[in-house]
Amino acid sequence: MGLFDNIFGSTSSKPLTKAEAFAGILLGAVACDGHYSDEEVQTLFTTLGRMKLYENWSGDKYSSMMNRLQSGLKKAGPDKFLAQVTQALPDDLRETAFANACDIVLADGVVEDEEKDFLDKLQKALDITGDTALDIVQVMIIKNRG
Repeated sequence: MGLFDNIFGSTSSKPLTKAEAFAGILLGAVACDGHYSDEEVQTLFTTLGRMKLYENWSGDKYSSMMNRLQSGLKKAGPDKFLAQVTQALPDDLRETAFANACDIVLADGVVEDEEKDFLDKLQKALDITGDTALDIVQVMIIKNRG
């Protein structure tokens, strides 16, 4: 504990749950280009709303999680935040998270350089092979056509 932690609060926080880690990855996909498009935010909410992982969550619990994640992203910065959320994600959700992050990036029809960089970093952080990542991206491109 540092000298000023008693006054300003400790910088350490409780570990992320798998639900928080998954949502954090998707939040990172929304925020990676520096702005939140309506399409990306809508895809984030739709994705989480469909998942069994969040099926019994109240609105308050969901809002609390998103507030905590947004605060964590702001405090840590994108790269450190990405490291935190990917480390907390279980192996069985890694490809799922990557596919949904790709879906969010493609939701507004524009893939900016920052979004490409985010997906590259995410693929490496999640330890997804290049071939698998390429297959996922190609399917998400097909899904988001038109």
